Amino acid sequence: MAYKMINARTETVDEKPSFRNLLTSKRCLIPADSFYEWKRDGKSKVPYRFILKSGQAFAFAGFWDSWLNPAGGIINTFTIITTTPNSLTEPVHNRMPVILSEDSERLWLDQGIRDKQFLKELLKPYPSELMESYEVSDIVNSTRNDDIRCIHRIN
Repeated sequence: MAYKMINARTETVDEKPSFRNLLTSKRCLIPADSFYEWKRDGKSKVPYRFILKSGQAFAFAGFWDSWLNPAGGIINTFTIITTTPNSLTEPVHNRMPVILSEDSERLWLDQGIRDKQFLKELLKPYPSELMESYEVSDIVNSTRNDDIRCIHRIN
């Protein structure tokens, strides 16, 4: 079950049994320098890479948790929180990961903050004017391809 919860929707993080307790107790940051989304083009999907115009790394809002597998071993997991798309991601996909500003990162990690409504207000689309995107090769469709070709611009 743990592997099925890679994403959590902002709109329901305080309602879904899998996440509602994590909102006030197990928040984390997931560092990244980009993310990919796929745009439908007929029967195929075209991958796009999304980055910050500044070129800086950033952090997704997330949850962490630990699970017991059937054999009694501990499995540590994390979940990326998604939100509605900004104007840059919307033509490609109907969701985007929550990218937190530096100020919001500090608030998100502050375990003294337990107000669910306040926390949910941090989970908004990142400003599209601070981002850019471009098409990349479909080699990103396989986890076996983990090299520089995954970030090369197609157009």
